[in-house]
Amino acid sequence: MKKKIVSGLLAASMVMSLAACGSSASSTAASSEAASSTETASSEAASTGDAASAGTPIKLGAIGPITGGAAVYGNAVKNGEELAVKEINEAAGTTVFEWQFQDDEHDAEKSVNAYNTLKDWGMQVLAGPVTSTPSLAVAAECVNDQMFMLTPSASAEDVAKAGDNVFQMCFTDPNQGVVSADYIADKGLGTKIGVIYDASDAYSTGIYGAFQTEAAAKGLEIVAAESFTGDNKSDLSTQVAKCKDAGADLLFLPIYYTETTQILSAASKIGYEPVFFGCDGMDGILAVDGFDTSLAEGLMMLCPFSAYGKDDTTKNFVAAYEAAYDGETPNQFAADAYDCVYAIYAAYEAGVINGDMTAAEVCDALKSYFTSNSFSGTTGEGQTWDADGFVSKDPKVYVITEGAYALAD
Repeated sequence: MKKKIVSGLLAASMVMSLAACGSSASSTAASSEAASSTETASSEAASTGDAASAGTPIKLGAIGPITGGAAVYGNAVKNGEELAVKEINEAAGTTVFEWQFQDDEHDAEKSVNAYNTLKDWGMQVLAGPVTSTPSLAVAAECVNDQMFMLTPSASAEDVAKAGDNVFQMCFTDPNQGVVSADYIADKGLGTKIGVIYDASDAYSTGIYGAFQTEAAAKGLEIVAAESFTGDNKSDLSTQVAKCKDAGADLLFLPIYYTETTQILSAASKIGYEPVFFGCDGMDGILAVDGFDTSLAEGLMMLCPFSAYGKDDTTKNFVAAYEAAYDGETPNQFAADAYDCVYAIYAAYEAGVINGDMTAAEVCDALKSYFTSNSFSGTTGEGQTWDADGFVSKDPKVYVITEGAYALAD
């Protein structure tokens, strides 16, 4: 795959406190050479506290599914992190980050094995994992090892609750459920609600649980709640038919876009036209191979990022990503992953962390820095974290209109 890195596009738009960011490219071989040639400078920087000039690279690990059924999400995260690392190293003129991504196939045990591989490599900070169930397993390891963990997209609330060194770049599942119910009720999008969710997935059940409670408080009637599992999702037409028969005028779908394509196709075949409303796992539906995107017209989703945004930060990121990955359009998973690396880099630029620190020292420094500073990136301005590692950012609701995302009213 030919990859072209666009330099300097985001230097003015990615900010954490006073930290400025840029763009870069580097290889593993170059990483070793940079570490060797700047050893003296690194020692001097460490002794003076000027971490931003330190030459020893920070070893940044990442974990996610780049094969298997959830590979679409893992590869987006992998690309987003890779692009950010290359931009940063190029802009710095040295190797700020050595980066390694391990495949976990969306499996908790394999994710822990991947974590141990990265720890043996010398990882000092983890930007991952990608999905919630593996992240719950890896978070426990990070707490035991005093390893700072910033997941781009594992939104189960229990992930951050694992310890005070586990942080999330994405919305939590309960937050998405509550905000979705509030928006549906406040905008009068539907009164009889059908829900189709994955009972085997922490992300889906977490959102649905919070949505169910908030919907009741808002006077929304859930007339059908149909589930499926990871082992039983090849045909969701029965769930769709039951929601139609129950008279649901809105289908709430706290699931990923791969299953949503089935639901939209099944609804079309039986002439069922409710309002369809999903969350951030829906992002990417317009890029599914073989899917008739006209079926997604009018689909609404809660999401912090859209590649169709008109602001400079979004446009610059999308241009760089498409240039690097053969015209592929980034989704929310790629954007959150990109922001993870830049948020960590901001701490480096502020002199808070450097490559000569132990993983435990980096962990303590990042915990303090993230809870006392704000970050502006592709997924929101002025993002902050509380002591539990939960991020605060403004949610946005998009509606697919004429084959593109548009901000809903």
